[in-house]
Amino acid sequence: MKTLKHSKITGKVIKAFYTVYNTLGYGFLEKVYENAMFIELEKLGVQCSNQFPATVYYDDLIVGDFVADILVEKVVIVELKTIEKLAPVHETILVNYLKATELEIGLLLNFGPKPEFKRRILTKEYLLRNLEENDFIEA
Repeated sequence: MKTLKHSKITGKVIKAFYTVYNTLGYGFLEKVYENAMFIELEKLGVQCSNQFPATVYYDDLIVGDFVADILVEKVVIVELKTIEKLAPVHETILVNYLKATELEIGLLLNFGPKPEFKRRILTKEYLLRNLEENDFIEA
């Protein structure tokens, strides 16, 4: 049986997510959940940093930056939301964070009326294969 990459880490993050959600419920600002997640992850023995800065490059030049909510064990980006329902655009943003950081695993956690999470994977192999398949020839 094949296991998912970093599944032990993401499993702890998801456990922390449900613990925080079941304790605080719905309706706080995102920062409240971020702080609670940080505390809960530390209790689970997981190394994490919040408000992790990252830079976006284009053609080796800086074109922007962003701040990921939580970086777990230096391998998983966690993005938090406090919205009615996750939308595809939130998943797209998470995948772009993965591209910019060259990390492969991201979790999107929504502390909405119903708790929900999405796990996204962006492997280096996929990026290389996709780049080769989408090489365009200028006319």
